[in-house]
Amino acid sequence: MGGVAQSFGPFSVRRLMDGVFEAPVADLRHLGGSGPLAAFTAGVAGSTLPMDVNCFLLRSAEGLTLVDAGCGSAWGARYGHARAAMKEAGIDPGDIDRVLITHLHGDHALGLIESESAYFPRAEIVIPARDFAFFTDEAQRAAVPAARRGGFDVAARVRRAYGDRIRLVGEGAVTEGIVLLPLPGHTPGQAGYRLGSGENALVIIGDALHLAEAQAADPDLGFIYDVDPVIAGDTRRRLLGEAAEQGWALAGGHLPGILRARATEGRFVLTAV
Repeated sequence: MGGVAQSFGPFSVRRLMDGVFEAPVADLRHLGGSGPLAAFTAGVAGSTLPMDVNCFLLRSAEGLTLVDAGCGSAWGARYGHARAAMKEAGIDPGDIDRVLITHLHGDHALGLIESESAYFPRAEIVIPARDFAFFTDEAQRAAVPAARRGGFDVAARVRRAYGDRIRLVGEGAVTEGIVLLPLPGHTPGQAGYRLGSGENALVIIGDALHLAEAQAADPDLGFIYDVDPVIAGDTRRRLLGEAAEQGWALAGGHLPGILRARATEGRFVLTAV
């Protein structure tokens, strides 16, 4: 399941939809407490909010790059469709030169693995150093509630599968034409990757936003999936402000396409590019 390719800087970018996650409404939280949360959920029909699960295929003179890898076969037949989309486009796993991971949650990184082996036989795996450090720290694992420990298992499996093909990176240029932007909160080391510059830039933001319209209008709305909800809210507000000011387009792990932010009447609005 793949979208139409769009150009940003030297890259042709194609969204690959890996599946649809039904996020329970009960998993929502609001930094303002129960009142603002109830005001939002009163307008929600049903008990879940469907969210696309995306990864992105980049073509350039540097070869083929993936940003995030989807779920692969780890979450069952409802997911893993990004692999099928690549196959339909004539792309084999061995054709991928590098995979840039925004953060080490299963729906972004488990597609790197098949049967505990590397799914991409020659790709370099680029991971934000701060996220990798957090999710490979046993003291941090013990401090995190059991229901939020999945990233630690993901990190261990990726490390076993890829070994010295993992490259840990910080803020700044990570490869030709791609810059890492720290977007902490959802995970401590979550990153976005900016392609191009100015109004021809695209930032692939991981899970800095889950719900495009709702969180653009109210960045204090979030999910229990955020490791640090306060920092996640601050990151959403900062990212939306900078994107509106700079003219950046945004794409993410759960956004319904490539969107552009603008500020209006004291709030942010996201519209399709």
